[in-house]
Amino acid sequence: MKKYWVISITLSILIISAGVFGYFRIQHSAAENVFAESEILLEKNEKQKETELELKEIIREAQKKVVMVELADGTVGSGFLYNKKGDIITNAHVVAGVEDVKVRTTDAKGFDGKVIGISTETDVALVRVEALKNQEPVRISKHHDAELGEEILALGSPLGLQNTVTTGIISGTNRDFDLPPYKYSGVHQISAPIAPGNSGGPLLDRKDGQVIGMNSARMEEGEIGFSIPIEDILPLAESWSQNPMKSLPTDLGLDVSEEISENKKLETADYLISYYIESVNFHDYVTAYSLLGSSLQSELSYEAFRKQFNNLLSIKIQHLNTVKKGEKIQVDADIIAEIKQNSKKTEQKYKASYIVAYENEQARIIEEKKK
Repeated sequence: MKKYWVISITLSILIISAGVFGYFRIQHSAAENVFAESEILLEKNEKQKETELELKEIIREAQKKVVMVELADGTVGSGFLYNKKGDIITNAHVVAGVEDVKVRTTDAKGFDGKVIGISTETDVALVRVEALKNQEPVRISKHHDAELGEEILALGSPLGLQNTVTTGIISGTNRDFDLPPYKYSGVHQISAPIAPGNSGGPLLDRKDGQVIGMNSARMEEGEIGFSIPIEDILPLAESWSQNPMKSLPTDLGLDVSEEISENKKLETADYLISYYIESVNFHDYVTAYSLLGSSLQSELSYEAFRKQFNNLLSIKIQHLNTVKKGEKIQVDADIIAEIKQNSKKTEQKYKASYIVAYENEQARIIEEKKK
């Protein structure tokens, strides 16, 4: 009998020991799995941070080589440093009819530039800035096959706002159209909008930051821009760089009538509102606030302006209608906003009306009404 007691006690001890061992083994294994999962999350977060850092680095490096081109009449455009001779590639329509221009670099320094080449058919021109000789130029992708959906960055100075970057994709390839006197053949269609002042800026490949085109034109309806492939620009630029034109064409066939000027104002107002809503959507409230006129800013502090978007998750424009109202321009917008209320997402549709006017030769929003 005693023998059975000993066996029973021994078996109980073994079973209990096995159970305890199993419990701690499972617990340890679970801890290892949790830790392994944490490592995956950490690695993912690190990669995300690296991607964000790479994007910021690409933009920062490119902006150093992008300039704002200024004409004596106040017209502005963009350009980018193409070589170590101090040559700036820009659009022909930006510098049409002038020989001397001013260029302003990202650190706000201004330099004199001279147009040394301009085409009467392709919307391309070259400006030489002696003070920028031996400076590092942009990185150019000389053989780039554009693909639909490819992510891009458009740099320039829309509305005179220097160092502006807009993102988008290549939404079409090999587009052909005429915008007299220029012919656009085989150009990239991009989702990043082009506005006055944006023309002449570089189009970058989002992955490596190399220049694949020059932003040049836009559709009057919708946020669609067009960029001339860099490989179509280089032969002209290289020819002018080696042999500057001795005399520039005086008549490029550009219509600078009052009607064209008014159309540009309408386009500018249309772009201003699109850029304003886009800035709010990306929570870039500093830029959005800078687009308000002085009267609005005096009535509404930046802190109060930002506070009104605390519950906003996203916002986008469905439709824009732009009309001239005397010296001012009215832009009516159909808007969809996603709002967070009581931990729930709700979609709101509303109409907004913006009044755009010029302050110090810059288009600004001077009035905003929501319906």
